[in-house]
Amino acid sequence: MNEKSLELILFCMYAFAMYKARVEAEFCAAHFLSHYHGKCEKLHGHNYRVRLWVRGKELDTGGMLADFSLLKKALNEAITPLDHSNLNDMEIFQNDPSAERIAKFIFEMVENKLGGLGIDKNILYAVDVFENSRSMARFEK
Repeated sequence: MNEKSLELILFCMYAFAMYKARVEAEFCAAHFLSHYHGKCEKLHGHNYRVRLWVRGKELDTGGMLADFSLLKKALNEAITPLDHSNLNDMEIFQNDPSAERIAKFIFEMVENKLGGLGIDKNILYAVDVFENSRSMARFEK
């Protein structure tokens, strides 16, 4: 490997280097999928696990990308309307509250809350929604 190649590799490593952080929360809800043909078209429930991811190149003066407690606050506020509900009753899911749609809903709710908490909303990277330990959907920016 020549010196130019090594310089290019090092540049790329640092140009795309990011800090990432994550918080989690859980909620319980019922739903059914109107346009699915199988057992999920019947009313059933999940103990959903949600992971909220942020990323950025810069840390604050305290050495953090974002305060975990503020991220948890935004996430908990976003999932509160979902907890112990029938998700099909929410118009936004159009009677098909899939894990993908739930992830997008939570992402957008958190994105709207971050500015009010003094966090740059542009660090919000992804939201994962687990229906169980084997099935997950992600919405990312």
